[in-house]
Amino acid sequence: MKVNIVFGTVYGSAQAVAEQLTAQIQQAGVEVELREHSQLSGWLPPAEQVLLVVSSTTGQGDVPDDIAPWFQALKQQAPYLPAVYYAVVALGDSSYEHFCGAGRQFDELLAELGAKSLLTRLQLDATETMSPEQDASAWLPKFLAAISSR
Repeated sequence: MKVNIVFGTVYGSAQAVAEQLTAQIQQAGVEVELREHSQLSGWLPPAEQVLLVVSSTTGQGDVPDDIAPWFQALKQQAPYLPAVYYAVVALGDSSYEHFCGAGRQFDELLAELGAKSLLTRLQLDATETMSPEQDASAWLPKFLAAISSR
């Protein structure tokens, strides 16, 4: 079992969450790889592995610029991913109309491509927390249980 983590960030919060989750998944004895956006060109999530997307939201619910090319490539190529399992951690601010819009877009796209969702999307609200890393850490046991039971 391997977990591949990709992140899209504007100000660094999503990257901090992704890095912390990577370290904690590794500590749990699960193989994990954190993929920088520069490593995503042409990359598809491998079958029988888990994809964890951590993304902030920008503009009008848009995917951050650093991960947008990969998102668009997946959307255009539309690979069929029925053997990929995934989860999404979405960061946003509920005072904006398109709260966690990027995470919602990733969730919808992966489902359209046939990937199997392990958990309901985790939405972290900047109006409720100053430490999304801690909230994601509290969620992590659910994620680890989901990947071990599949």
